[in-house]
Amino acid sequence: MTDTSTSSPGQEPGRHRIGARFAPSPGDERAGGWADKLFTAVRAADEYAALGVVTDALDAGLAAETVLLEVIGAVQHKVGIEWAADRMSVADEHAATAINDRVIAALPVQRPDTFVGKVTVACVDKEWHALPARLLAETLRLRGWQVTYLGAQVPTAHLIGQIHRTGADAVCLSAALSTRLPLAHAAITAVQAVGTPVMVGGLAFGADGRYARQLRADAWAPDARAAADRLAAGPLPAPGPPHQVADDLPHLADQEYTLVTQASRTLVRETLQRLRERFPAMAHYDDDQRERTAEDIAHIVDFLAAALYVDDSDLFAGFLAWTADVLTARGVPDRSLLPALDLLEDQLLDFPRARRHLDAGRTALTARR
Repeated sequence: MTDTSTSSPGQEPGRHRIGARFAPSPGDERAGGWADKLFTAVRAADEYAALGVVTDALDAGLAAETVLLEVIGAVQHKVGIEWAADRMSVADEHAATAINDRVIAALPVQRPDTFVGKVTVACVDKEWHALPARLLAETLRLRGWQVTYLGAQVPTAHLIGQIHRTGADAVCLSAALSTRLPLAHAAITAVQAVGTPVMVGGLAFGADGRYARQLRADAWAPDARAAADRLAAGPLPAPGPPHQVADDLPHLADQEYTLVTQASRTLVRETLQRLRERFPAMAHYDDDQRERTAEDIAHIVDFLAAALYVDDSDLFAGFLAWTADVLTARGVPDRSLLPALDLLEDQLLDFPRARRHLDAGRTALTARR
Protein backbone atom coordinates (compact mmCIF):
# COMPACT_ATOMS: atom_id res chain seq x y z
CA MET A 1 0.00 0.00 0.00
CA THR A 2 1.75 3.14 -1.17
CA ASP A 3 0.44 6.58 -2.02
CA THR A 4 1.49 10.19 -2.35
CA SER A 5 -0.82 11.01 0.60
CA THR A 6 -4.38 10.01 1.27
CA SER A 7 -5.19 13.20 3.14
CA SER A 8 -6.37 15.52 0.41
CA PRO A 9 -5.05 19.07 0.61
CA GLY A 10 -8.41 20.53 -0.28
CA GLN A 11 -11.21 17.99 -0.07
CA GLU A 12 -12.85 15.89 2.59
CA PRO A 13 -12.54 12.17 1.92
CA GLY A 14 -15.64 10.48 0.58
CA ARG A 15 -17.39 13.62 -0.65
CA HIS A 16 -16.79 13.56 -4.39
CA ARG A 17 -15.86 11.26 -7.20
CA ILE A 18 -12.73 11.73 -9.22
CA GLY A 19 -13.26 13.32 -12.61
CA ALA A 20 -16.09 15.69 -11.67
CA ARG A 21 -16.23 19.06 -13.39
CA PHE A 22 -17.40 22.48 -12.33
CA ALA A 23 -20.85 22.33 -10.76
CA PRO A 24 -23.47 24.57 -12.43
CA SER A 25 -23.39 28.07 -10.95
CA PRO A 26 -26.48 28.85 -8.88
CA GLY A 27 -26.39 32.52 -9.89
CA ASP A 28 -24.84 34.31 -12.85
CA GLU A 29 -24.63 31.87 -15.78
CA ARG A 30 -21.47 33.63 -16.97
CA ALA A 31 -19.53 32.50 -13.91
CA GLY A 32 -18.61 29.10 -15.37
CA GLY A 33 -16.68 30.64 -18.25
CA TRP A 34 -14.71 32.86 -15.90
CA ALA A 35 -14.03 29.88 -13.65
CA ASP A 36 -12.54 28.04 -16.63
CA LYS A 37 -10.24 31.00 -17.32
CA LEU A 38 -9.19 31.29 -13.70
CA PHE A 39 -8.47 27.57 -13.46
CA THR A 40 -6.22 27.81 -16.52
CA ALA A 41 -4.30 30.61 -14.82
CA VAL A 42 -3.90 28.88 -11.45
CA ARG A 43 -3.02 25.59 -13.14
CA ALA A 44 -0.15 27.43 -14.80
CA ALA A 45 0.75 29.05 -11.43
CA ASP A 46 0.37 32.44 -13.15
CA GLU A 47 -0.66 34.87 -10.45
CA TYR A 48 -0.70 37.87 -12.79
CA ALA A 49 -3.04 36.10 -15.21
CA ALA A 50 -5.28 35.05 -12.32
CA LEU A 51 -5.53 38.63 -11.06
CA GLY A 52 -6.35 39.71 -14.60
CA VAL A 53 -9.17 37.18 -14.86
CA VAL A 54 -10.76 38.38 -11.63
CA THR A 55 -10.40 42.03 -12.62
CA ASP A 56 -11.90 41.37 -16.04
CA ALA A 57 -14.79 39.43 -14.53
CA LEU A 58 -15.63 42.34 -12.26
CA ASP A 59 -15.32 44.79 -15.18
CA ALA A 60 -17.69 42.55 -17.17
CA GLY A 61 -20.36 43.12 -14.54
CA LEU A 62 -20.12 40.03 -12.33
CA ALA A 63 -20.96 40.84 -8.73
CA ALA A 64 -18.07 40.55 -6.29
CA GLU A 65 -19.89 37.80 -4.38
CA THR A 66 -20.40 35.85 -7.61
CA VAL A 67 -16.70 36.11 -8.42
CA LEU A 68 -15.82 35.08 -4.89
CA LEU A 69 -18.04 32.01 -4.64
CA GLU A 70 -18.84 30.91 -8.19
CA VAL A 71 -15.48 31.67 -9.78
CA ILE A 72 -12.76 31.50 -7.11
CA GLY A 73 -14.63 29.01 -4.92
CA ALA A 74 -15.48 26.79 -7.88
CA VAL A 75 -11.86 26.79 -9.02
CA GLN A 76 -10.62 25.80 -5.57
CA HIS A 77 -13.10 22.93 -5.53
CA LYS A 78 -11.78 21.70 -8.87
CA VAL A 79 -8.20 21.98 -7.64
CA GLY A 80 -9.03 19.46 -4.92
CA ILE A 81 -10.63 17.15 -7.45
CA GLU A 82 -7.64 17.38 -9.78
CA TRP A 83 -5.30 16.53 -6.90
CA ALA A 84 -7.38 13.47 -5.98
CA ALA A 85 -7.34 12.33 -9.60
CA ASP A 86 -3.52 12.60 -9.62
CA ARG A 87 -3.59 15.36 -12.23
CA MET A 88 -2.05 17.88 -9.79
CA SER A 89 0.72 17.37 -7.29
CA VAL A 90 0.59 18.63 -3.72
CA ALA A 91 2.96 21.42 -4.79
CA ASP A 92 0.64 22.35 -7.66
CA GLU A 93 -2.32 22.41 -5.25
CA HIS A 94 -0.46 24.61 -2.78
CA ALA A 95 0.47 27.05 -5.53
CA ALA A 96 -3.13 27.18 -6.78
CA THR A 97 -4.49 27.74 -3.27
CA ALA A 98 -1.99 30.52 -2.62
CA ILE A 99 -3.00 32.24 -5.86
CA ASN A 100 -6.70 31.92 -5.06
CA ASP A 101 -6.05 33.40 -1.64
CA ARG A 102 -4.19 36.26 -3.29
CA VAL A 103 -6.91 37.07 -5.83
CA ILE A 104 -9.54 37.18 -3.08
CA ALA A 105 -7.72 40.26 -1.81
CA ALA A 106 -8.35 41.94 -5.15
CA LEU A 107 -12.12 41.96 -4.63
CA PRO A 108 -13.51 45.38 -3.73
CA VAL A 109 -15.12 45.65 -0.29
CA GLN A 110 -16.70 48.98 0.61
CA ARG A 111 -16.75 49.75 4.32
CA PRO A 112 -20.38 50.41 5.27
CA ASP A 113 -21.47 53.35 7.41
CA THR A 114 -23.17 50.96 9.81
CA PHE A 115 -22.26 47.31 10.26
CA VAL A 116 -24.94 44.65 10.26
CA GLY A 117 -23.26 43.00 13.25
CA LYS A 118 -20.06 41.42 14.51
CA VAL A 119 -18.99 37.89 13.63
CA THR A 120 -15.82 35.89 14.19
CA VAL A 121 -14.81 33.34 11.55
CA ALA A 122 -12.18 30.72 12.32
CA CYS A 123 -11.02 27.20 11.59
CA VAL A 124 -11.07 24.78 14.50
CA ASP A 125 -7.79 23.79 16.08
CA LYS A 126 -5.55 21.62 13.85
CA GLU A 127 -7.65 22.42 10.75
CA TRP A 128 -5.33 23.88 8.12
CA HIS A 129 -7.81 24.14 5.23
CA ALA A 130 -8.44 27.85 5.63
CA LEU A 131 -9.81 28.90 2.24
CA PRO A 132 -13.44 27.88 2.89
CA ALA A 133 -13.44 30.00 6.05
CA ARG A 134 -11.83 32.86 4.12
CA LEU A 135 -14.58 32.65 1.48
CA LEU A 136 -17.20 32.94 4.21
CA ALA A 137 -15.42 35.84 5.90
CA GLU A 138 -15.22 37.80 2.65
CA THR A 139 -18.84 37.00 1.77
CA LEU A 140 -19.95 38.41 5.12
CA ARG A 141 -17.80 41.51 4.63
CA LEU A 142 -19.43 42.09 1.25
CA ARG A 143 -22.80 41.91 3.00
CA GLY A 144 -21.91 44.51 5.60
CA TRP A 145 -20.73 42.49 8.58
CA GLN A 146 -17.81 43.48 10.78
CA VAL A 147 -15.73 40.34 10.49
CA THR A 148 -12.79 39.14 12.54
CA TYR A 149 -11.15 36.40 10.49
CA LEU A 150 -8.73 34.28 12.52
CA GLY A 151 -7.62 31.84 9.82
CA ALA A 152 -6.42 28.27 10.23
CA GLN A 153 -5.76 26.16 13.33
CA VAL A 154 -7.15 28.40 16.05
CA PRO A 155 -6.68 26.95 19.55
CA THR A 156 -9.94 27.05 21.47
CA ALA A 157 -8.50 28.99 24.42
CA HIS A 158 -7.33 31.76 22.09
CA LEU A 159 -10.69 31.78 20.32
CA ILE A 160 -12.47 32.31 23.64
CA GLY A 161 -10.09 35.12 24.55
CA GLN A 162 -10.80 36.84 21.25
CA ILE A 163 -14.56 36.59 21.80
CA HIS A 164 -14.21 38.22 25.22
CA ARG A 165 -12.26 41.08 23.67
CA THR A 166 -14.48 41.76 20.65
CA GLY A 167 -17.95 40.73 21.80
CA ALA A 168 -18.90 38.88 18.62
CA ASP A 169 -22.60 38.33 18.00
CA ALA A 170 -21.83 34.89 16.55
CA VAL A 171 -18.91 32.60 15.82
CA CYS A 172 -18.59 30.66 12.57
CA LEU A 173 -16.34 27.61 12.79
CA SER A 174 -15.01 25.71 9.78
CA ALA A 175 -13.61 22.19 9.53
CA ALA A 176 -12.90 20.21 6.37
CA LEU A 177 -11.65 16.93 7.82
CA SER A 178 -13.81 14.68 9.99
CA THR A 179 -10.79 13.91 12.14
CA ARG A 180 -11.23 17.43 13.54
CA LEU A 181 -14.69 16.70 14.97
CA PRO A 182 -13.50 16.11 18.56
CA LEU A 183 -11.69 19.46 18.54
CA ALA A 184 -14.69 21.10 16.88
CA HIS A 185 -16.91 19.73 19.63
CA ALA A 186 -14.64 21.20 22.30
CA ALA A 187 -14.71 24.59 20.54
CA ILE A 188 -18.49 24.56 20.15
CA THR A 189 -19.11 23.81 23.82
CA ALA A 190 -16.52 26.37 24.98
CA VAL A 191 -17.91 29.19 22.84
CA GLN A 192 -21.47 28.41 23.88
CA ALA A 193 -20.39 28.41 27.52
CA VAL A 194 -19.57 32.14 27.26
CA GLY A 195 -23.02 32.81 25.78
CA THR A 196 -22.11 33.15 22.10
CA PRO A 197 -23.98 31.12 19.47
CA VAL A 198 -22.01 28.96 17.04
CA MET A 199 -22.64 28.23 13.39
CA VAL A 200 -20.51 25.50 11.85
CA GLY A 201 -19.74 24.54 8.28
CA GLY A 202 -17.37 22.51 6.20
CA LEU A 203 -17.36 18.96 4.94
CA ALA A 204 -16.26 17.58 8.31
CA PHE A 205 -19.80 18.07 9.61
CA GLY A 206 -21.35 15.87 6.92
CA ALA A 207 -23.01 16.77 3.66
CA ASP A 208 -26.32 17.02 5.52
CA GLY A 209 -24.95 18.60 8.71
CA ARG A 210 -25.55 15.47 10.79
CA TYR A 211 -22.47 15.95 12.95
CA ALA A 212 -23.28 19.62 13.53
CA ARG A 213 -26.55 18.53 15.08
CA GLN A 214 -24.93 15.71 17.02
CA LEU A 215 -22.35 18.08 18.51
CA ARG A 216 -25.14 20.56 19.31
CA ALA A 217 -24.00 23.51 17.24
CA ASP A 218 -26.58 26.30 17.16
CA ALA A 219 -26.69 26.32 13.35
CA TRP A 220 -25.13 24.65 10.32
CA ALA A 221 -24.76 25.81 6.74
CA PRO A 222 -23.62 23.79 3.72
CA ASP A 223 -21.70 26.66 2.10
CA ALA A 224 -20.70 30.30 2.48
CA ARG A 225 -23.76 31.73 0.72
CA ALA A 226 -26.14 29.66 2.86
CA ALA A 227 -24.28 30.73 6.01
CA ALA A 228 -24.53 34.40 5.06
CA ASP A 229 -28.23 33.98 4.25
CA ARG A 230 -28.83 32.33 7.62
CA LEU A 231 -27.14 35.17 9.50
CA ALA A 232 -29.10 37.72 7.45
CA ALA A 233 -32.37 36.00 8.41
CA GLY A 234 -31.97 36.94 12.06
CA PRO A 235 -29.89 36.23 15.16
CA LEU A 236 -28.83 32.70 15.81
CA PRO A 237 -30.65 31.07 18.73
CA ALA A 238 -29.01 31.70 22.08
CA PRO A 239 -27.04 28.71 23.36
CA GLY A 240 -28.86 26.44 25.76
CA PRO A 241 -27.60 25.38 29.18
CA PRO A 242 -23.93 24.35 29.38
CA HIS A 243 -23.39 20.78 28.25
CA GLN A 244 -20.55 18.31 28.42
CA VAL A 245 -19.23 15.80 25.90
CA ALA A 246 -20.85 12.98 27.86
CA ASP A 247 -24.23 14.69 27.52
CA ASP A 248 -23.97 14.87 23.74
CA LEU A 249 -22.22 11.56 23.04
CA PRO A 250 -23.12 8.99 25.71
CA HIS A 251 -21.55 6.18 23.64
CA LEU A 252 -18.12 7.54 24.59
CA ALA A 253 -18.61 6.02 28.02
CA ASP A 254 -17.22 2.75 26.67
CA GLN A 255 -13.80 4.48 26.33
CA GLU A 256 -13.15 2.99 22.89
CA TYR A 257 -12.48 6.40 21.33
CA THR A 258 -10.13 7.39 24.14
CA LEU A 259 -8.22 4.11 24.15
CA VAL A 260 -7.83 3.94 20.36
CA THR A 261 -6.64 7.54 20.29
CA GLN A 262 -4.12 6.92 23.03
CA ALA A 263 -2.86 3.77 21.30
CA SER A 264 -2.80 5.23 17.78
CA ARG A 265 0.99 5.23 17.42
CA THR A 266 1.23 1.67 18.64
CA LEU A 267 -1.56 0.59 16.29
CA VAL A 268 0.20 2.17 13.33
CA ARG A 269 3.59 0.71 14.26
CA GLU A 270 2.26 -2.80 14.87
CA THR A 271 0.15 -2.79 11.70
CA LEU A 272 3.10 -1.64 9.61
CA GLN A 273 5.36 -4.29 11.13
CA ARG A 274 2.86 -7.09 10.53
CA LEU A 275 2.29 -5.91 6.96
CA ARG A 276 6.02 -6.32 6.36
CA GLU A 277 5.82 -9.86 7.68
CA ARG A 278 2.81 -10.67 5.52
CA PHE A 279 4.18 -9.03 2.37
CA PRO A 280 7.93 -9.70 2.01
CA ALA A 281 7.95 -7.45 -1.07
CA MET A 282 7.75 -4.49 1.29
CA ALA A 283 11.41 -5.18 2.15
CA HIS A 284 12.22 -3.69 -1.26
CA TYR A 285 10.25 -0.47 -0.69
CA ASP A 286 12.30 2.69 -0.84
CA ASP A 287 12.14 5.27 1.97
CA ASP A 288 9.39 7.23 0.26
CA GLN A 289 7.18 4.16 -0.20
CA ARG A 290 7.64 3.11 3.41
CA GLU A 291 6.79 6.61 4.62
CA ARG A 292 3.68 6.80 2.45
CA THR A 293 2.49 3.39 3.64
CA ALA A 294 2.89 4.47 7.26
CA GLU A 295 0.95 7.66 6.49
CA ASP A 296 -1.86 5.65 4.92
CA ILE A 297 -2.17 3.46 8.01
CA ALA A 298 -2.09 6.52 10.27
CA HIS A 299 -4.95 8.09 8.30
CA ILE A 300 -6.96 4.87 8.64
CA VAL A 301 -6.48 4.92 12.42
CA ASP A 302 -7.34 8.63 12.63
CA PHE A 303 -10.59 8.18 10.72
CA LEU A 304 -11.45 5.10 12.74
CA ALA A 305 -11.08 7.23 15.87
CA ALA A 306 -13.32 9.92 14.35
CA ALA A 307 -15.94 7.29 13.54
CA LEU A 308 -15.76 6.09 17.15
CA TYR A 309 -16.22 9.65 18.39
CA VAL A 310 -19.53 10.15 16.56
CA ASP A 311 -20.32 6.41 16.39
CA ASP A 312 -20.97 6.46 12.64
CA SER A 313 -19.67 3.68 10.41
CA ASP A 314 -20.58 5.72 7.32
CA LEU A 315 -17.83 8.19 8.19
CA PHE A 316 -15.16 5.49 8.16
CA ALA A 317 -16.55 3.68 5.12
CA GLY A 318 -16.75 6.96 3.19
CA PHE A 319 -13.13 7.74 3.98
CA LEU A 320 -12.01 4.31 2.76
CA ALA A 321 -14.00 4.62 -0.46
CA TRP A 322 -12.38 8.01 -1.10
CA THR A 323 -8.96 6.60 -0.29
CA ALA A 324 -9.54 3.72 -2.69
CA ASP A 325 -10.33 6.24 -5.45
CA VAL A 326 -7.10 8.10 -4.74
CA LEU A 327 -5.03 4.92 -4.67
CA THR A 328 -6.60 3.73 -7.94
CA ALA A 329 -5.77 7.06 -9.58
CA ARG A 330 -2.17 6.54 -8.55
CA GLY A 331 -1.99 2.99 -9.86
CA VAL A 332 -2.14 1.29 -6.45
CA PRO A 333 -4.70 -1.55 -6.12
CA ASP A 334 -7.41 -0.62 -3.64
CA ARG A 335 -7.36 -4.18 -2.30
CA SER A 336 -4.11 -3.21 -0.58
CA LEU A 337 -6.23 -1.52 2.09
CA LEU A 338 -7.92 -4.74 3.25
CA PRO A 339 -4.92 -6.34 5.00
CA ALA A 340 -4.46 -3.20 7.09
CA LEU A 341 -8.09 -3.44 8.24
CA ASP A 342 -7.62 -7.10 9.14
CA LEU A 343 -4.47 -6.38 11.13
CA LEU A 344 -6.12 -3.52 12.99
CA GLU A 345 -9.07 -5.73 13.87
CA ASP A 346 -6.67 -8.34 15.27
CA GLN A 347 -5.43 -5.69 17.70
CA LEU A 348 -8.92 -4.46 18.62
CA LEU A 349 -10.71 -7.69 19.46
CA ASP A 350 -12.06 -6.22 22.71
CA PHE A 351 -13.48 -3.14 20.95
CA PRO A 352 -16.91 -4.03 19.52
CA ARG A 353 -17.69 -0.60 18.10
CA ALA A 354 -14.28 -0.34 16.44
CA ARG A 355 -14.73 -3.78 14.90
CA ARG A 356 -18.17 -2.76 13.62
CA HIS A 357 -16.67 0.28 11.89
CA LEU A 358 -13.84 -1.82 10.45
CA ASP A 359 -16.37 -4.31 9.10
CA ALA A 360 -18.30 -1.46 7.45
CA GLY A 361 -15.09 -0.24 5.85
CA ARG A 362 -14.27 -3.72 4.59
CA THR A 363 -17.76 -4.03 3.12
CA ALA A 364 -17.43 -0.67 1.36
CA LEU A 365 -14.16 -1.75 -0.24
CA THR A 366 -15.31 -5.19 -1.35
CA ALA A 367 -18.50 -3.67 -2.83
CA ARG A 368 -16.34 -1.73 -5.28
CA ARG A 369 -15.26 -4.93 -7.08
